[in-house]
Amino acid sequence: MSAPSPSNARACEGRVAARARRLPEAGGAVLRRALLWLGAWLVLALAGGLSQAWDSPRVVAQAQKLSPATLVRAQALVQLIGEAASQEEESRLKSINAFFNRQILYRDDREIWGVVDYWASPLETLNRGQADCEDFAVGKYFSLLAAGVPGVKMRLVYVRAQIGAVIQAHMVLAYYPEPGAEPLILDNLLTDIRPASRRPDLIPVFSFNAEGLWQGVAGAHAGDPSARLSRWRDVLAKAKAEGWW
Repeated sequence: MSAPSPSNARACEGRVAARARRLPEAGGAVLRRALLWLGAWLVLALAGGLSQAWDSPRVVAQAQKLSPATLVRAQALVQLIGEAASQEEESRLKSINAFFNRQILYRDDREIWGVVDYWASPLETLNRGQADCEDFAVGKYFSLLAAGVPGVKMRLVYVRAQIGAVIQAHMVLAYYPEPGAEPLILDNLLTDIRPASRRPDLIPVFSFNAEGLWQGVAGAHAGDPSARLSRWRDVLAKAKAEGWW
C-alpha cells in the first residue's frame, strides 16, 4: 500500500490540531497538548517520515574496509538487529542495550580520539571497540532505528549525572512507549533499563533526535537539532553514509 501524500498527512495533522483547539481551556490543557503531539506524530508517520533506509549490506561492506575485528562486531550487530526486528519493542531495547554495554568498553574521548569531545558513528565505535557516553547513546539509537523502532519514540538526552560525589555531563538514550509516557532510560552506566523515575541520579538538560530538539526530556521544542548541534549533524551524515538510516 502506498504512503499518503504529504498534503494528506498535513490535513490529518490539521484535523487533530483543530480538535485540540476546541477543547475548553479549563481541564483540557493536558489533553490539548497530547492531541497536538499526536498530530505531529501522525504527520510524520503518514508522510513517510518514520521510514528508515536501513542498508545492512552497506553497513557490512563499510565495516569490512575498516578491520577484521570491526567486521566481526558489525556482522554480530546486524544479525542481532535482524532477530530483534520481529520482537516486541521493549525486547529490542534490551537486546541492543546489552550488545553495546557488553561489547564496547567505556573510555574518554581523549583516550580514544585524542580530543576533548568527539561524536563517533556506529561503525567508528565498533571499529575502536571503545566509546564514551555519547557514542553509546548514538550507537543504540541508530541500531534501534534499524530494528524498526520509530525515531519519534527515542531521544538522546544530555543529563547532569551524579556519580558518587561528583556531578558530571553525561548522555543517555530515552525511549517513550507512547506520547507523554514516562521514558525508559538506556545507559552505559547500568546493565538494566529503568524508567526515568528510578534514575534520580540523572537531571535532564536537553534532548534531541533526527526530528527535533527539546528542553529536558519533555519540555518545549527548541528547533532543528542538526542546525543547533554541529556534532550531531556530522554523526547523522556519517551514519547515513554507513547505511544506518
